[in-house]
Amino acid sequence: MPNTESAKKRVRQSAKRNALNLWRKRRIKTDLGDFLKAVAAGDAAAAEKEMQKAARTLDRIAAKGTIHKNNAARRKSRMAAKVAALKKSK
Repeated sequence: MPNTESAKKRVRQSAKRNALNLWRKRRIKTDLGDFLKAVAAGDAAAAEKEMQKAARTLDRIAAKGTIHKNNAARRKSRMAAKVAALKKSK
């Protein structure tokens, strides 16, 4: 248990940041799941739309520091490759 006022404040801040980071990561997972469903359905137009939505979310969350910018770039690159493969197969 924290004893000093500053330690108590750090506990409050950490809890608040942790909750916010978890919420942001959940948003990423939701958007990526929607994208993967569109890819699984074989709908290139819907997949591209979902990719744009997920990429926007990744960029915003990377800008806040919840995930690293390279992590966001890697995920966007993999999504783009899946969309390209989907378009090529049609």
